[in-house]
Amino acid sequence: MTVNDAPSVRLAERLVVIVLGSVMCLLTLIEVNYPHLAPPAQLSLFALLGLVLCFLTVPAHKKLQHKNWARMLDFGLVGLTTMCFGYVFTQNEPLLGNLWIGGQSLGNRAGSESNAETVIGLLGLILILEAARRSLGWALPILASVFLAYGYLGPYLPVWLFPHRGYSVERLVAQAFLHSQGVFGIAMNVMFTYVFLFVVFGAFLQATGATRFIIDFADSIFRGSPGGPAKVAVVSCGMMGSLSGSAVATCAVVGTLTIPSMRAAGFRSKVAGGIAAAASSGGALMPPVMGAGAYMMLEIVQPSVTYLEVIRAALLPAILYYSSLLFIVHFTARRLVGDMATEGQVAEAGTPSTFRVQWEGMIFGGALVVLIALLLFGNTPFRAVTMALVTVVILGMLNERTRIKAPDFFRAFGQAAVDMLPLVAAAACVGVVIGVVTLTGVGTRLPATIIPLAEQSLLLALVLIMASSIVLGMGLPSAVVYLLLATLLGPVLGNLGVVPLAAHLFIFYFGMMSMVTPPVALAAYVAASIAGADIMQTGWQAFRFALVGFTLPYIFVFRPELLMLSGDGSTASIGAIVYATTIAALGVLGFAAGLAGFLFNNLSPVARGSSIAAAALLLVPGQGIELYGTRILVLDLAGIVLLGAVAVTSWKLRG
Repeated sequence: MTVNDAPSVRLAERLVVIVLGSVMCLLTLIEVNYPHLAPPAQLSLFALLGLVLCFLTVPAHKKLQHKNWARMLDFGLVGLTTMCFGYVFTQNEPLLGNLWIGGQSLGNRAGSESNAETVIGLLGLILILEAARRSLGWALPILASVFLAYGYLGPYLPVWLFPHRGYSVERLVAQAFLHSQGVFGIAMNVMFTYVFLFVVFGAFLQATGATRFIIDFADSIFRGSPGGPAKVAVVSCGMMGSLSGSAVATCAVVGTLTIPSMRAAGFRSKVAGGIAAAASSGGALMPPVMGAGAYMMLEIVQPSVTYLEVIRAALLPAILYYSSLLFIVHFTARRLVGDMATEGQVAEAGTPSTFRVQWEGMIFGGALVVLIALLLFGNTPFRAVTMALVTVVILGMLNERTRIKAPDFFRAFGQAAVDMLPLVAAAACVGVVIGVVTLTGVGTRLPATIIPLAEQSLLLALVLIMASSIVLGMGLPSAVVYLLLATLLGPVLGNLGVVPLAAHLFIFYFGMMSMVTPPVALAAYVAASIAGADIMQTGWQAFRFALVGFTLPYIFVFRPELLMLSGDGSTASIGAIVYATTIAALGVLGFAAGLAGFLFNNLSPVARGSSIAAAALLLVPGQGIELYGTRILVLDLAGIVLLGAVAVTSWKLRG
């Protein structure tokens, strides 16, 4: 959705959207870098603007977007949003202390909320659920409602659902909306402090044409290749994701350009959205920026690690993840799309001139260098991305074509705000979930049940941590999932002999994979909205394309050489790194071929099963034998032989 074509937005309302979007962007830029407001006031004002924009731009239903009574309802919801969120703002901001009830802030009145405040909180929760339904569909609002019901019905639950003493409506409303453990907690704070600035950054890259350079660069590599537009999307999302560190921001920016190209090339909408979502999720795993969890590692991992050590360890798995996506996209295109995917290359935009490539590449490269340099010198991500944004604007001004004029500034601000709306609604809904999880203690009780089982087997521990990460990732931000599981289960893996950094990256990876794991997959939500596809179907497609990458954390736990580390945590030798990388690459190739059903030709069911079996043998280490002075792993050798047999057979049967 864009500012110019947002449903039910007439000319005057379009101007209001741009103005409110600009206020939202400027508020974030100023408050994140030079805060003046109290944190709860910042987040309540941020959420207020986001939900108001949501009700102005997203109709209750497509069939109602031109009904006057429906528009009046939308304006009524805008008024209620202003009242509810504005109340939280005024009751938390010290500058408005003369309006505080009883001379105390709302946070200091915890446990003594009035009936009127409970009503305001209930209305606020209903508004959040409706905004999420409009912008994301039913899945997330239903999940939040289920958690609220869980908080209320605690004493009546069976043992396997972690019963608790139960809480009153007043307590749940206070926890979920009125105070900082819920809607205005960590989920909204992550969106406000990190994600939104990267969305704004992406909007300005797009305004200068630098994002177009990413597409042009990738297109020059894959022009004429089967599934070329999808491969362009994979590489473009990787490049942009390594700059933004945000799956949703990357998908919002790059997906706008690549998803229509994939659809024009013959990919179905849900498939195009799934590819973009899977590729965008990998961006948070790709150095140099990575996701917020990577910065938490600097404080949690023991013995402590440096930022450069985290980047070095994450590099090869990230490259293998994107290689797996390219493999499966290529094989899928050859099997299902064929030559059709070579006819709709993104080259319809025209071959860019040399100067255009050089200058827009300079803008992209300059922003990347500034961002990386500031991060390496210890600056916070929001300060680094702010300066990178300034770099984009300054470099863009040096050429007439890339110069951002005053109207373009406000359009970019408005577009960034509109792109952010589903994420604000999602963060608010997730905040409700976090509030209930914190109140009931289920977030700690679930992992606590895993610890006794995990101590018996490393493989079982890894499987249970993966499941916990994915389940918790359905309702919690990936950084929160990492923080929770790393604190509770990280030491367990350490006791089982896993290299500490490998254990933490394992947890981090599966926390990020929750971005493409239905039913709550934020990256897939964004991609589905761009592709015009069903959210759940797009989510399952994203999960399918990212499935190969689900094997990588297991590989680097059993083969820490893939992280450039030896078994004792020291730096691995070059030979060991090359061997581990080669075996992992072959395993990823076999898994991709088996999932796609194609290698050199369409694979039979037996060949597909054999390919996946070969990948399993390559990805799981076993006993080794000494052969002429060289240690050869038996399962690796068996996997190479089986994959070779599948490859030879497929080559002979090719058309």
